Amino acid sequence: MNSINSFKGYGKVDEAEERAFRQKTRRRITVITISTIILLIVVIASVAGVLIHKKNTESSSSSTSKPLTLSQSIKAVCSVTQYPDSCFNSISSMYNGTSNNPVDPKELFLLSLKSAVKELSSLTSLPDDIISKKINGVDRKVKNALLDCKSLFDDAIDELNSSISSITNVGHDQDLLSTAKIENIKTWLSSAITDQETCLDGLVEMNTTSPIQDRVKSAMRNSTEFTSNSLAIVTKILPMLEKFKIPIHRKLLSHKQHRFNLVKQFPDWVHPIDRRLILQDDQNVIRPDLTVDQNGGGDFKTIQEAILTVKKKNETRVVIYVKAGKYIENVIIDKGHWNIMMYGDGKDKTIVSGSLNNIDGTPTFSTATFVVTGRGFIAKGLRFENTAGPAKHQAVALRSGSDRSVFYQCSFDGYQDTLYAHSNRQFYRDCDVTGTIDFIFGNAAVVLQNCLIQPRQPMANQFNTITAQGKKDPNQNTGISIHRCTIKPFGVVSLKTYLGRPWKDFSTTVIMQTEIDAVVEPVGWLPWVSNVEPPKTIFYGEYLNTGPGAGVEKRVNWTGYKPTITPDEAGRFTVDSFIQGKEWLQQANVMFDSSL
Repeated sequence: MNSINSFKGYGKVDEAEERAFRQKTRRRITVITISTIILLIVVIASVAGVLIHKKNTESSSSSTSKPLTLSQSIKAVCSVTQYPDSCFNSISSMYNGTSNNPVDPKELFLLSLKSAVKELSSLTSLPDDIISKKINGVDRKVKNALLDCKSLFDDAIDELNSSISSITNVGHDQDLLSTAKIENIKTWLSSAITDQETCLDGLVEMNTTSPIQDRVKSAMRNSTEFTSNSLAIVTKILPMLEKFKIPIHRKLLSHKQHRFNLVKQFPDWVHPIDRRLILQDDQNVIRPDLTVDQNGGGDFKTIQEAILTVKKKNETRVVIYVKAGKYIENVIIDKGHWNIMMYGDGKDKTIVSGSLNNIDGTPTFSTATFVVTGRGFIAKGLRFENTAGPAKHQAVALRSGSDRSVFYQCSFDGYQDTLYAHSNRQFYRDCDVTGTIDFIFGNAAVVLQNCLIQPRQPMANQFNTITAQGKKDPNQNTGISIHRCTIKPFGVVSLKTYLGRPWKDFSTTVIMQTEIDAVVEPVGWLPWVSNVEPPKTIFYGEYLNTGPGAGVEKRVNWTGYKPTITPDEAGRFTVDSFIQGKEWLQQANVMFDSSL
């Protein structure tokens, strides 16, 4: 395993360690890629053989064909992972002999998920254990980072359990893995990996002593590998069975990718009722369940008070109206609070304001003025700001880990790290984002559409980078898609501005059909480490952008950067394809362009 210094925290990096890490990563990826191509053939043959044998057995008791052994089946499935040995050992150890069909890929996948949950569950007490023993080096900053780790472990367990429930808790006529269900599981497992990576980022950021970092990293080794293994299986094995028409209990549902529809303005997963709520111009028509007014004219004076009264895991929409005013509070909508819609009197009238920041001792993850991780969140007509200022460095205005979340006609105002699109599927429409360094960052699958993105003047020794994407695992379905937006400066900007820089080894960012002002440097992009080309495994691209800053002739010459991606490549990052918007945004009644 690599030393803890190989992990890249929030804006901090050791260049020598970084170069060594990238070289080792390139070699490892090459080996994995070649091995996977060969072993995929084995998997197809193995699974097909299992099913054919099962069919023969059912039709003829005298069949002489031999089934695969459990060991052979596990090895075949694990061959597509980055950690085949740990995959084999973890699944083998979880098998208790009670499975109806132990060589069914679905059964093996479930065992891989359960092994990851088991490992993560054993980690939840680790932060408290380190803090209580007062190990040398545990100061206030490190304690805060460890408490973040505890919260992140819980979130990762929740994502894994959601994946398990998605497979096991189905009706009589729903015992199948549809493409939609596979995409959900890929999203949740991608988020579980991000949660664990974020824990390590926070420890590095807080300059935690090596013994503590090494202890946490060592304790997390199994959980991170097991989660990665599960993601590899659901990404490479289950869709492959569909492609080769090999059923998993029942035939998978058909799925057409990259469908182009220029009429729809929101992903399908936004419910029609929610869509009407979001698009309703007359706020008097919307009937809130709860009203917040800091002057006493509502049910509550603070936003957090209102949140705490909402029933956990609501399947129906709960609407909260926040009247005009400046609410100075740090709001948290946790994993248990589902389907909350919050709207204000406009992004210039209803303001949620905070000032937590890294310089004063708060980990970046916890600096956010507004945090939401509960699924199905919708925000409209609100402004989220962090007023710490550029000298305080990392200071987040909003952090979202809410799956299938929508932000419509909102504003995000700050300097470094303004908008933290941390994880899961997110959609931003008609929003304003201002900032300096890495001011749109994280590892969500996020689409920003028809938004105004405004770099502002940084400190004298700084520069502006609009994006910093954090994809860590090659199988994560994450990235930043900026589509049909406008990029122009907020006031006078005299220092250099770039479209972004790749934060992790598989960083993925595309800018499509966007108007780019001359404030952006002709080179376009910036490496994370000065004068060191990012790894070949990143995917950065541009598509049909306009404006004086859109020229690609002088752009960077990186292997992982494409100055002009193809229409098919661009189609992968539309609302329909990238965040499966056709399945959920229609439900929120939000405008969206579903394709190019």
